[in-house]
Amino acid sequence: MRVFATAGHVDHGKSTLIKTLTGTNPDRWAEEQERGLTIDLGFAHLDTPTGERISFIDVPGHVRFLGNMLAGVGGINGCLFVVDTNEGWMPQTEEHLRILQLTGTPAGVIALTKSDLCDDDQRELATLEVIERVEGTFLEGATIVPVSATTGDGMSQLVDALAALARSTPASIDRDRPRLFVDRVFAAKGSGTVVTGTLRDGSFAVGDHVIAGPNATEARVRGIQTLGETVERIGPGHRVALNLAGVDHQDLQRGDCVVKLGQWFHSDRVDAHLQVLDSLSHKVSRRGAYTVHIGSAEVPARLRVIGPESVDPGATAHVRLHLDRALPLLPHDHFILRESGRSETVGGGKILDVNPVLPASRATPDTDWRRVVIERGTITVADLALLTGELIAPTIGHWVIDQARFDAMTTNAKARIEAAAADGLDVAMFDDIERAIIDTFDHVVVDNGRVRLKGTTDPL
Repeated sequence: MRVFATAGHVDHGKSTLIKTLTGTNPDRWAEEQERGLTIDLGFAHLDTPTGERISFIDVPGHVRFLGNMLAGVGGINGCLFVVDTNEGWMPQTEEHLRILQLTGTPAGVIALTKSDLCDDDQRELATLEVIERVEGTFLEGATIVPVSATTGDGMSQLVDALAALARSTPASIDRDRPRLFVDRVFAAKGSGTVVTGTLRDGSFAVGDHVIAGPNATEARVRGIQTLGETVERIGPGHRVALNLAGVDHQDLQRGDCVVKLGQWFHSDRVDAHLQVLDSLSHKVSRRGAYTVHIGSAEVPARLRVIGPESVDPGATAHVRLHLDRALPLLPHDHFILRESGRSETVGGGKILDVNPVLPASRATPDTDWRRVVIERGTITVADLALLTGELIAPTIGHWVIDQARFDAMTTNAKARIEAAAADGLDVAMFDDIERAIIDTFDHVVVDNGRVRLKGTTDPL
C-alpha cells in the first residue's frame, strides 16, 4: 500500500476527484456535504487495474482549516496535487506546496481539474504555469494530467499516473518500533476505543501491549483493520484502525500517539533545523506564539534561535523548541512551524536532537550519533537507540563511550590499581563501567572483592 494525500486550493475539486477515482465520498460530515466544503480529513482507497493499492487522505483546502490539512500529510508516500485549470495557481496552492516540500514529501502527480470548462489554449497555459511554479521543488518533472471529474476525461490517464507513482515510491521504513499518530478516535459499538492513523516505523499485531495518549496509558491491541479488512498484523505505510482495550476514547484525541512500551523517547525539548519560508514578511525570533506540527500533532511551543537572535525570510538556522507536551520523536522527523498569533506558516524542517543536554548557547546539533555520545561521555546502547534510532555496537559491556572518555577512564583505573599495589582496592570503589574496563586488564586479579596487580600478595 501507498498513502497519498491530496493538496491544493479550496474549491479546486480535490474531494470530487477522489470520489470519482474511488467511488467513496471523502467528505464524511453532513455539514461538508451541505456546504460543498471539506472541513476535516477524508479517507478513501483505490485498487488500480495493475494491482497497486492506494489509500488517499483528502485534506481541506481552505486556509481556516490548515491545521486539519497539516494533520493529514505526516507520513505520506506522495501526493495528488490539484490545480483548477481555470483559476490556476492560488494562495493555498502555493502554501500547500511549500508545506509538502518542508515535510519531505518525496513525489506526486499533478491533476489539472475542470479541464472540460476550458479550451486547449487555456489548458496549455495552465500547464505551463504549473511547470514554472513547481520548478525546484519535489514536484519538478511530475506527471501533469488534465482531468474532468464531470465528463471522465483524463481519469484513466490519472489512474495510470498514480499507479506508476505507487510503483516508484519507496516503501515506508521499518525500524521495528511502530508509531501511530492518531488522526481519528471514536468508540465503536461493541468494540470500544478505536484510533486511526498512518502507521510508521514498524508493525503492530493483535495482542501487542502499547501505550497511548499524553498520560502514556497502557493498553492492548484488541483488533486491527486496514481499508475495512480485519488483519492480525499490519506493517508501516498502511492506513490503520486499532481497537484498543484498556483506554477510554475520551482520554485520547487527534495528535496523540500509540507506541510500544519502552521503544520511544518522549521529548518535550528538541533541537532542529529550520527553513524559513522566503515569502515571510518578517524575521523569526523567540518573540511569537508558535505551534509545531509533527505527524497529526499540533503542539504549542517556545522557540529559541541557536546562535543569532533571529532568522531572515528564506534563511535557515538551528533552533531549540520547547514543546507544550512530550511526543515520541526521532532525528529526521519533519515538522511545520506556524505562528498562531499571525495565523501564518513560518517554515519547517527536521528534528536533529530529541534530548539536547547542552545549553542552547553551546549547542551544535546534528543527526550524528557520535555527537550524542561525545556530549554525554557514556550512554547505554539501548538509550542511544532511543535517542537516535541507531543500534551501535558497544564500546564495552552495554555502553557506548566516547573514545577520549574511554581512554581517560582506562588510564585512571590502571593508575589507581597500581598505586594501591599489594593492598588493592575494594571493587565497590569502581562504578559499573570501570569494573567492565578492569575485566579487560590482564595484569590484575580480583580476589575476595578486591582488585590488585598480579604477582602482589595480600598483606593480610
